[in-house]
Amino acid sequence: MFFLLTLLGAPAHATTPGTTTTAPASSTATTVLRGRASWYGSYFQGRRTTSGERYNRFAYTCAHKTLPFGTRLRVTNVKNGKSVVVRVSDRGPFRHQRIIDLSEIAARPLGVVECGAATIVAEVVAANTPLGPATTPKNLAALFAADPNPNAAFATYKVPAAIEPTAAPETTTEKATLIAASPASKAQVMTATETANCPAGFLIQAGSFVDEANARSVQARIKSLLPDVNVQVAQDLLDGRQRSRVLVGNFNERPEAEAVRQQLLMWGIGGLVREVALR
Repeated sequence: MFFLLTLLGAPAHATTPGTTTTAPASSTATTVLRGRASWYGSYFQGRRTTSGERYNRFAYTCAHKTLPFGTRLRVTNVKNGKSVVVRVSDRGPFRHQRIIDLSEIAARPLGVVECGAATIVAEVVAANTPLGPATTPKNLAALFAADPNPNAAFATYKVPAAIEPTAAPETTTEKATLIAASPASKAQVMTATETANCPAGFLIQAGSFVDEANARSVQARIKSLLPDVNVQVAQDLLDGRQRSRVLVGNFNERPEAEAVRQQLLMWGIGGLVREVALR
């Protein structure tokens, strides 16, 4: 997962990937964030967060890199239309281009616990908005379509108050219509990053390389040391540059993956354990 105690003091508005400027809520516009969300594992329970409070897996909280502590967000899974209101209490996430890290109770109604991660739209809402499961925005498709950088990994932008969401609940049919109404290019992005059947398990990322030859070398070494373990090289595009990641596993349980990671570390091969869905 992600570091709880890391503090990042950058401003909080991005209209291009990796670029941020301050974007407070106002009466004429709503701040919207689009990107990938993940969640805290139960092993973080009770640890102190960057805000000073203890992490509580049963409280509707989240981590964000820059939004002020106490900011409330309505987070909606763009694939299933489920929404929840959370409060920013920590800094993060700092890996895998995730924009928000949800507490376990907040992640469950969105389906994030099952999938490990999900593409979401999050709106900054009033400070007195009740925390917990919320109604889906009637204009979810409009909020999603307002994204000025649909092909970027993430974005933060403003939408006029005229298309702010209403609180009226929708029927299942209406929710499906809203999501289906998203522009084709964005729907394709969702399809590429979400799966209907969420995989379960863990793997070890044993390095990310610009030079594929280096990745293949590490792959060959691990195969020679652990001939019974699956080792693959995955190709990804990060910040416009091709990256080759060495992936070890799949493992059913995190402790099993951690044991292999420690074994690799003894051989001088660093790595980190990742949930299979976080790719």
